[in-house]
Amino acid sequence: MVPWRVPRVWRVLLGVARGVVGPVARLRVTGDVPAELRAGPVILAVNHIGPFDPIAITAACGVVRLAPRLMATGGLFRAPVVGSVMRACGHIRINRRQANVAAAVDDVTAALAAGSHVLGYPEGRITLDPGMWPERGKTGMARIALATGAPVVAVAQWGAHEVAAWGGFGPTVRALSRALVRRPVVRVHFGAVVNLSGIDPASPGAAQRATDLIIDAITAELRPLRAAEPRLPRYVDPVRPLSVQRRHRPAS
Repeated sequence: MVPWRVPRVWRVLLGVARGVVGPVARLRVTGDVPAELRAGPVILAVNHIGPFDPIAITAACGVVRLAPRLMATGGLFRAPVVGSVMRACGHIRINRRQANVAAAVDDVTAALAAGSHVLGYPEGRITLDPGMWPERGKTGMARIALATGAPVVAVAQWGAHEVAAWGGFGPTVRALSRALVRRPVVRVHFGAVVNLSGIDPASPGAAQRATDLIIDAITAELRPLRAAEPRLPRYVDPVRPLSVQRRHRPAS
């Protein structure tokens, strides 16, 4: 397997993201990926809180000098211009709710075999939890981690939900206008490696147990970032739907 080299266009966009975040938010990045893991492979598992947080995460990765390949929805790859950029950057297409979604597992596995850093959202969607805590995760990321042995680093973020609304032109414009004036603090923390060593990949329910540990770890890293908002978020997006169907209850 030929080691993966970060495309120049992706390195440029990591810097561009910081320029995009600056006018609408104050980015605060803490933590890091341990030096011994930087050569890869490594999986970065992040909570998903809003449509702006991929840009915030990209900017944060630029701050700590990481260039992960993003696991992104297939819709982005089908979009004009954006799709071409995503492919040029080496990002990985996830065709959710389609027959070929399993192909993404092979693509991510191959990326890890090439020593890449891979970043994804184990929840599989923007959280609909009323408190905006991480939801119960999908098992895809955990299955890959167990199969490849790649370490999983828990990454937590908070504040990006104040920059852009759930959907629609009007709500998005209003949210961005508000953010331009207030410049909310967006916090991103690169946390600890998730300990999956006690899970036998061949045992029944292994993927779900590993997924729960990953979500638990993200939740633990998130708590200090929103210490002033322990139950409900201070800012509530009026157009974001709410659901408790996938509520996750941490083990501790």
